[in-house]
Amino acid sequence: MISKWNYHTLTSEEEELCEKLSNDLNINRSIMTLLIQRGINTQESVKKYFRPQLHDLHDPFLMKDMDKAVQRLNRAIGRKENILIYGDYDVDGTTAVSLVYKFLRNFYNHLDYYIPDRYDDGYGISTKGIEYAIDKKITLVIALDCGIKAIEKVAFAKENGIDFIICDHHMPDDTLPDAVAILDPKRTDATYPYKHLSGCGVGFKFMQGFAINNNLDINALLLPMLDLVAVSIASDIVPITGENRILAYYGLKQVNSNPCIGLQSIIDLCGLKGKEISIADIVFKIGPRINASGRMMCGKEAVDLLIARDRQTAKKKCENINLYNEERKELDKKITEEANNIIKEIPDFENKKSVVIFHPTWHKGVIGIVASRLTELYYKPAVVLTLSNGYATGSARSIQGFDVYKAIESCRDIIENFGGHMFAAGLSLKEENIPAFVERFEQHVAENILKEQTVPQHDIDITIDFKDITPKFFRLLKQLNPFGPGNSKPVFCTHRVYDYGTSRLVGKDQEHIKLELVDSNSENIMNGIAFGMYEHNEYIKELNPFDICYTIEENNYNGNSSIQLLIKDIRPSE
Repeated sequence: MISKWNYHTLTSEEEELCEKLSNDLNINRSIMTLLIQRGINTQESVKKYFRPQLHDLHDPFLMKDMDKAVQRLNRAIGRKENILIYGDYDVDGTTAVSLVYKFLRNFYNHLDYYIPDRYDDGYGISTKGIEYAIDKKITLVIALDCGIKAIEKVAFAKENGIDFIICDHHMPDDTLPDAVAILDPKRTDATYPYKHLSGCGVGFKFMQGFAINNNLDINALLLPMLDLVAVSIASDIVPITGENRILAYYGLKQVNSNPCIGLQSIIDLCGLKGKEISIADIVFKIGPRINASGRMMCGKEAVDLLIARDRQTAKKKCENINLYNEERKELDKKITEEANNIIKEIPDFENKKSVVIFHPTWHKGVIGIVASRLTELYYKPAVVLTLSNGYATGSARSIQGFDVYKAIESCRDIIENFGGHMFAAGLSLKEENIPAFVERFEQHVAENILKEQTVPQHDIDITIDFKDITPKFFRLLKQLNPFGPGNSKPVFCTHRVYDYGTSRLVGKDQEHIKLELVDSNSENIMNGIAFGMYEHNEYIKELNPFDICYTIEENNYNGNSSIQLLIKDIRPSE
């Protein structure tokens, strides 16, 4: 599929501002362009961007119901009530439970934690979970990364003398659960200045508010847990802007300098020891291993690992979780192949705007990953459904710019339950409603998707020549970290580049191209890697000119560091 390249350009006013700020602050013009594209357009915001400060975190009491939540927790601790920390089974939920549990256990013993089983409980607050709380004589549940739609379950808990404090970051319905306090920056009546916290981030703000109210040492007790917040921000793919950027910046520092024992065991196991760990390392190496516990067995094991007090316990838990991750990869590959075979049989599939497939025996824990793979492969919003507890249960993933949550919401009258956000959602419905859902979901997508959203896109920040890529430029570029949604890793374009004569196919199946390139405007030779782009090799080897879009990476090999281009797309030059 041919990708569309979108070139970002500054307006004439932005160009003037860029020139002024570049001169006033003595910042490279290309770097200043990147900042202005990200809305960093004053001297003060530039300084804050390069030097995030913890004192710029928002006052937690700006969040609606924070005072009620802190007051209820104070009362529970004062009365020695049994408190249950309850969270979702994914990375965001398990890191949130780990953070709140570890923080409170510093000075309180009547604590327990509960992670729902993906199969037995389903998503979010479950009847089984509340029955567990009743059996354990719990009187306060702190729900993390879930609960915003649990109206009936919270009512059931209240009937049995159990209060709820809900800490969530998902979109609420018009009616909220009858909880003592609901901390969710996406509430329609929310007053909090930043809307995009992760579930673990909301848990952190709750503990921050509790610490302030009780004059606790935040620096000693809470800030060391920012490693968990950084892992949640990266894995839940929330924007790395505003408050999240500060949390991720200092969280990454903690991950690299002194992570908790559980995270350190994962770092050791997945080959990151001694390396500078980035958001991408969390997304592709650390996060999937934490997630594998909830996908394949029970997410409680992930919490057991993250709250471990000794290295031996952590090592054992980590080895288990790594085995789950290997099983997950095998299952993911198998189900993706089966899904593709089903798609081949769908009539007129190439003209459909969405993918919705169902298989009753697929493993519930990996269908979200399969939905992501299908979205990448076919570039269409995808829903993958399986059978669980008598319902068709599924995961949805979207493409750039299309709101899959709204597409599911348009079918809510035939859906039992759903939740999520613009790019990822979960749902359950009666099996007999699947045909109607397939039809109506496709109709909504077809009516609302824009033509430009139906092809892969590469957003290019700046066009540069190879001579611009100096060690000094790269050092400045690295200071734009941490990268993620809202602060994407810059994508560059260079026109009319040529093979230096030494490019070659590499990889087990010769599917990648190891490149050595020159451009027409400089004599610099740049190394690059183009994964899966073997089809361009013949054209390149014939010394034809071509354009590339790419990110600039640091390649560490045998203790040596060098600059390498990670090629995102190749096209013949005009």
